[in-house]
Amino acid sequence: MDFLLDPQALSDFLSTSLRLSIPIIFAAVGGVISERSGVFNIALEGCLLGGAFGAAVGAYVTGTPFGGLFLGLAVASLAGLILAALAVGLAINQLVAGIAINILMIGLTSYLARLILGADATETLPGFAPLTIPLLSSIPVLGQVLFTQDLLTYLMYLLVPLTWWVMYKTPWGLNLRAIGDYPVAADSAGISVSRVRLIAVLISCAMAGLGGCYLVLSQVFVFTEHMSAGKGFIALAALILGRWNPVGALLACLFFGMSDALQLRLQFGSPDVPYQLFSMVPFIASFLALVLFAGKVRPPAAIGIKYVRGGK
Repeated sequence: MDFLLDPQALSDFLSTSLRLSIPIIFAAVGGVISERSGVFNIALEGCLLGGAFGAAVGAYVTGTPFGGLFLGLAVASLAGLILAALAVGLAINQLVAGIAINILMIGLTSYLARLILGADATETLPGFAPLTIPLLSSIPVLGQVLFTQDLLTYLMYLLVPLTWWVMYKTPWGLNLRAIGDYPVAADSAGISVSRVRLIAVLISCAMAGLGGCYLVLSQVFVFTEHMSAGKGFIALAALILGRWNPVGALLACLFFGMSDALQLRLQFGSPDVPYQLFSMVPFIASFLALVLFAGKVRPPAAIGIKYVRGGK
């Protein structure tokens, strides 16, 4: 923990923590939107992976990161459309539908990546370069961490407060929360439960896809099979810890990002210890946090419950 006393080392640690948090933040905030409407989004992992695959193929084909961003969003939205059709349209068990999409994405992206990228799979893809914001980037320690970032990071800075504002300050957000807690009352007031849930699931999956786009276009610039590596599941833990609030989910994701950055630092600092031992740190932190807050969080009352118009 000596790095906490060194400003440059501390800045590096915080910068790594932020970079590792961003894919989880996109997925967790997207998950908040879906689950506040009453739909479990277990498919966040698959959407993240689909977004990463689409971003890689789009950047590879078009030669620009914007092409990758567009295709990444399209693939993740397609996964969202499947989830909405299964969970909202056909009222299939939401957990089963989400797991099925995760499995589908693992197999499909692996197959198509070999088919499309082939021998070029290890080549560096075009991505977003860091953009330095004058003056703000000169703030000691935090300036370099927060304001020397790429386009997708700045987009995350906007999306989190925007999501909070839409959920808590707009009529649509009120409808969303009402449907998640008591869909019968919302339906009685003339709100289309199915339509709002459909839109919420699509937005949720698209935002998770942004997390995958960030992995490829801002972090590693290459696609590898199953590169989401459980980040979607950590996002699920984060949104629970954040009490289904975008800001709470953001803080939980930053906590998990710091845990991940800490395990990387421990790996480099202790080469004699098997690295697998340290790689468990983020997941152990997830378990401990969930146990610590067990019984202190209240999910949306109607989450996971099939809504039948005219039923109870």
